[in-house]
Amino acid sequence: MFSRVRSGFWLVAIISIVVVFLNLGGIPLLDPDEPVYAETPKEMFAFEEFISPRIYGEYWYDKPPMYYWLVAGSYKLFGMTEFAARFPSALLAVACSLAVYLFGRRLFNERAGLAGALVLTTSIEFFYLGKAAVTDMTLLFCLTVALLSFIEKRYYLAYFFAGLATLTKGPIGLVFPGMIVFFYLLATRNWSELKTMKIPSGLLLYALVAFPWYIIMYQLHGSDFIDTFLGFHNVTRFTSPEHPEGVLWYYYIPVLILGFFPWTSIMLQSMWASLTKGKQDSSVLVFLNSWAMVIFIFFSISQTKLVSYILPMFPPLAMIAGWYIDQLWTASPKKRPHSWAIVLGVLAILFTVGMMMGMKAMPVLQSGIYMASGIFVMMALAVAYFLWNKSIGRAFWSQIIGMILFSTVLVTVLFPLAAPNFTTKNMAKEFKMHYDGTSAVYIIKFLHPGFTFYTDFYGTEIKTDEELSQRIQESQHAYFVIRDLDYKRLDDADRQRMTILIHIDEKYLLLKE
Repeated sequence: MFSRVRSGFWLVAIISIVVVFLNLGGIPLLDPDEPVYAETPKEMFAFEEFISPRIYGEYWYDKPPMYYWLVAGSYKLFGMTEFAARFPSALLAVACSLAVYLFGRRLFNERAGLAGALVLTTSIEFFYLGKAAVTDMTLLFCLTVALLSFIEKRYYLAYFFAGLATLTKGPIGLVFPGMIVFFYLLATRNWSELKTMKIPSGLLLYALVAFPWYIIMYQLHGSDFIDTFLGFHNVTRFTSPEHPEGVLWYYYIPVLILGFFPWTSIMLQSMWASLTKGKQDSSVLVFLNSWAMVIFIFFSISQTKLVSYILPMFPPLAMIAGWYIDQLWTASPKKRPHSWAIVLGVLAILFTVGMMMGMKAMPVLQSGIYMASGIFVMMALAVAYFLWNKSIGRAFWSQIIGMILFSTVLVTVLFPLAAPNFTTKNMAKEFKMHYDGTSAVYIIKFLHPGFTFYTDFYGTEIKTDEELSQRIQESQHAYFVIRDLDYKRLDDADRQRMTILIHIDEKYLLLKE
């Protein structure tokens, strides 16, 4: 079956579209990140200003404008909706899967390219972030095309997409490709390639793509832009933790295990085989391993750690896994890769136990968790059965089908049930019904982006418990939008000063009279 598939491009396109686009606009924007990237392009239209990003009416320098521009274009096509805010990310997720297929096909063969693309598409973190209105998928697509273009010696294409990556997330658009290429050349001792990389003209092309926006921003905002964007959002985040509780040297080990599921079941085996047995494709495989390891080590060293940061590891890991699956397929006599079935079985059990424990915290998810757990168990059993019978292709497709089913349950059952607790949409609707139109409004920082997106009202952001208490005590007549945990941390005196207007989805709308 697998070897007879020749129209791989369309197969990857159809599967990735189903996995990523299903119910894309049916779930509200989830706090706090998605509303940030939806609100900023919305304010670009409100202020008729598309160079300097704003939020709550104020300039801010958190990210370059690429994703905001893409969402602004999506708004023009579809209106200012959840679907439109997520559309660029979803489209580029599909494009990234297709890029992995096309490059993998050329670098290895048809089957390895197809397998690598579908491994990427069905890994949990990839399709989750592909459905989210955040910048990570845009960066991933640009970096993937840039790095794969390098290994194919399409250097100008590599410099061009490195420039787009820099317009998406800043200096790492050049730093990552530079570091990865350096360690690849170090590993292969192929320093002569530097002479063919068109470095002067390539860097000029990169600068023409990446620098104009930065130059204009400096001219408009001066040192405020440099100090905030380069100083805080790049250097300081690398050297100082934004979330101190996440500064653990092993932080990305469980993130990778869970995020690359179910293909974590063959990740280490495929990397080991690629470095010890991949003689025919050794240069490409060394490059892919260098790419994955540089990303992992860089962010493990970084003091600020977020789950999404290691997403750029996934394309090289998927391509290595695709190569490995192809090797298993063609092995003669075919072996039984017992470790694949064992690791998948263990991970499926851990996932099931974890979901069952989560059900205690959110009983409303019971039906969806039972469905997801059943899918994981059946997938693990099917893979074990087919591997025992030396049917690599059927084992592979069992995981693909299992993850398509899981992604369907995730976005049609689990997310819709859980979403109210992770979005401000319902509270925003209630606020508009109760607000008197003149009083001050204070919103806890976590809820502020979603509140603004769904109400078109900026309000005043509250960053700390102390500030919240102070505002309650000083205000004469004001509304407060806070979470359950913020309310619980208030002392009795502050609570008595407030009237509860609405308590919905673990959020409060309070009135100080």
